[in-house]
Amino acid sequence: MTGTPSRAEKTWQHLAADSAGTNRRRRALLAASAALTVAAGTILVVGVARQEPGPPQAAPATSTTAGSAPPSGHSHHPSTTPSANDTVLPPSPPKLLSIPALAVRSTLERLGLDARRAMQTPRDPDKAGWFTPGPSPGEKGPAVIAGHVTWNDEPAVFLRLGALKKDQRIEITRADGRTAVFAVERTARYPKDKFPTVEVYKNLDHAGLRLITCGGDYSRTTHRYSDNVVVYASLIAVR
Repeated sequence: MTGTPSRAEKTWQHLAADSAGTNRRRRALLAASAALTVAAGTILVVGVARQEPGPPQAAPATSTTAGSAPPSGHSHHPSTTPSANDTVLPPSPPKLLSIPALAVRSTLERLGLDARRAMQTPRDPDKAGWFTPGPSPGEKGPAVIAGHVTWNDEPAVFLRLGALKKDQRIEITRADGRTAVFAVERTARYPKDKFPTVEVYKNLDHAGLRLITCGGDYSRTTHRYSDNVVVYASLIAVR
């Protein structure tokens, strides 16, 4: 695992300091896109030492997807999934993640920034974690949830994340008692050096969700996976 560049550290400091309001936080997320490449790489490689390969693989992203997303608020891949009438929710911490198609049900850890200004990782491999400097699921913008794929030769919470298909559901139960229901738009796999930072973390005009883990080939030399798997989803209902 490599250290965070000083430029990224400065950007992370800006992000952390700018968490007073939702609008300011979203602007900070976009400003921090360069630093999030480092953070995303960290969250996806920590904890894979001595791991065994074998999770289902998402399709590789096309060359127009990986690393080339536009910096505007418009997606390079417009969603065909119906929206929840442009519904967005106020901030509320997520408590439970459910992915029925994968039989995944996990309480959520809170992931902030560590002493090196890099994103923290879930302590429990059987739990996913919500990145707290970003929006909460159901708020406008890209809520980010990450988890391990394997841990100490055993399956972890996101082992089968790469198998998620378009229109399959992801449900997030929030602290305010509401359940935000998301539909998968696409699942893609990217080489780690072509992580689509802007596409993942950019401002949105709707409530989005990103699930992130490792994928691709596993190296027994470095004990790391070659790729990242990203699931893109949008809010379609609130219960």
